[in-house]
Amino acid sequence: MKPTDLSLVSTIRERCRVCYTCVRECPAKAIRIAGGQAEVIPSRCIGCGSCVLVCSQGAKRVLSSVEDVNGLLRSGARVAACVAPSFPAEIGDRDVRHMVGSLRKLGFSLVCEVAFGADLVAHAYRELLAQRPRDTFIATACPAIVNFVERYHPDLMPHLAPIASPMLATARALRARYGADTKIVFIGPCIAKKGEAATLTGEDRIDAVLTFRELRDMLGSAGIGTSEVILSDFDPPRAGLGGVFPLPRGSLQTAGIDEDLTCNDVVSADGRAAFPEALQEFSAGALNVHLLELLCCRGGCVMGAGMSVALPPFARRAHISRHVQSQRASFDRAAWSTEMDQLHDLPIGRSFQTASQTLPTPSPDEIRTIMIEMGKFGPDDELNCGACGYDTCRAHAVAILRGLAEDEMCLPYTIERLKKTVQKLDLSNTKLASTQQALVQAEKLASMGQLAAGIAHEVNNPLGVVLLYAHILLETCTKDSTQSKDVAMIVEQADRCKKIVSGLLNFARQNKVVLLPTRIADLVERSLRGVAVPAGIEVVVEHQDPAASADVDADQIRQVLTNLLTNAVAAMPAGGRLIVRSAVNDEQVLLAVADTGVGIPKENMKRVFEPFFTTKQMGRGTGLGLAVSYGIVKMHRGNIRLKSNADLSAGPTGTTFTVTLPRFEQREESTSFLAPEDEAPKDAR
Repeated sequence: MKPTDLSLVSTIRERCRVCYTCVRECPAKAIRIAGGQAEVIPSRCIGCGSCVLVCSQGAKRVLSSVEDVNGLLRSGARVAACVAPSFPAEIGDRDVRHMVGSLRKLGFSLVCEVAFGADLVAHAYRELLAQRPRDTFIATACPAIVNFVERYHPDLMPHLAPIASPMLATARALRARYGADTKIVFIGPCIAKKGEAATLTGEDRIDAVLTFRELRDMLGSAGIGTSEVILSDFDPPRAGLGGVFPLPRGSLQTAGIDEDLTCNDVVSADGRAAFPEALQEFSAGALNVHLLELLCCRGGCVMGAGMSVALPPFARRAHISRHVQSQRASFDRAAWSTEMDQLHDLPIGRSFQTASQTLPTPSPDEIRTIMIEMGKFGPDDELNCGACGYDTCRAHAVAILRGLAEDEMCLPYTIERLKKTVQKLDLSNTKLASTQQALVQAEKLASMGQLAAGIAHEVNNPLGVVLLYAHILLETCTKDSTQSKDVAMIVEQADRCKKIVSGLLNFARQNKVVLLPTRIADLVERSLRGVAVPAGIEVVVEHQDPAASADVDADQIRQVLTNLLTNAVAAMPAGGRLIVRSAVNDEQVLLAVADTGVGIPKENMKRVFEPFFTTKQMGRGTGLGLAVSYGIVKMHRGNIRLKSNADLSAGPTGTTFTVTLPRFEQREESTSFLAPEDEAPKDAR
């Protein structure tokens, strides 16, 4: 299997909350966001496990080797457990012999230290640097670093030190000592080791790789506890100083190589932020070193994603240091030297294969297009907040063009879109509320229409008889007599009842709207002629376009204007100013009637269009004028709005009724008559 085909880490979709933390932490940018889900791309993944460590939802699943190892243990073959030198950080204060005994009880024939392989590798580095003093090398002990170079810096492939990793060196040593048929299971903190093992074949093969977390699961499933284990030591070959290999600069100390800051010929870096920068500078020629020692995990291998403990970095480092010190106390240098001499001719070299995943850089125009789509029109809009998982807005745009990201990942962009959506919803809610209000009013009008029709039917005929005989009686009575005054009162009140019934009939009548071209100025003029305006009231008429016309039912709209004008005059008993305005645009006509009268109190403004509601004195109004006007305007597919102030402390008092109607019959119905007042025709403001 090619390493690029192996899916080391996958996403559990139902747990992924799309927080983009894994995108941010992945040094290889091997995570694609598609359809709101994070997906690890196997060909780009270097196996560092950063996404596993930072995912708070446990949405990242590591490729399991448990079944493979169980199969090896059941096969009857000699199986060697090769334990990475980071194991002291995993077991903490437990006795090392407990761990070794647990592995033997699990079924392993041999339990060996990979730290011995680290000793072999350190010796090989010391010889390589001595033999080729003018060459520059990148250490290859960390498989994630090797993967990164193979995929993203193929230009640096010649600089990869041709030396096997401690895992591979240990496998070669064990097969040289115990036989070529020995099965090798590496146990350590590194997910990338699974990918490295997939590239090894033949006598170099690693039969399986377990993380410490997987090992704990296997021990738990087998019911193996520390109290049930026979204490045991590692099988030879025993390790020397290779125990510090999992720490930053540990390989340098094991090899006896000094990182002399005054010479700068050896540079060490660790962590997802530091190692890509070091490689970038190395590629650009800005880092002229003899050896570049890199570890992918910040703090070294003891911080690998395969660790199962929650200890902080320096506590893990302390466990490594204590174990190496304790090992030194009983270290048999002579036996170690003998082992090293016996394996002097063991091949420690290794070759590497390019698996380039470099993508073409998009053009500036392509990047600019994406930036504009995300609302970033200039440098001031590029916040570089990192919420998307990319360091800069431009890096995010490049990722979008490469198919690795989506524009919705940009938090400011998403917030702005949400604001616009909220504004649209608010406008829709406003329109809906207005429509609901209109429906409620229409329902009231319909109910009152039925009531009015019933009243007219039952009252009109007997009322006519009363009026007829009242007028006959009035004619027979002596003028100025008491009887004449009483009958005159009957006639007056009966006439008033007749007017009320007549208003009810008009209210109940289901008139059809007959739309005809009508000159707006003529309509206003005829309406004013039908209203008696007292001498103390100044009338002002303002037409935006005196020649403008609209398709309306002239008689019905004149009735609306007459009602509004009559109410305006009644609101100014002490005189004032009556203003009539008209304005038009391509779609609408606006008619406004304003007065400087007493105004309408706030508590009454919601009721003015209700049938039979009136603020006039008893006997001076039926309360049907505005209700009828409302119905006429709605039949014209228009809207009528009210603004009024009755509080002198809040400013001049007065009332303005604004009627908005569609201007032409053949045009589509405009919804703007349901919009807030600031959407009235612009020329009429």
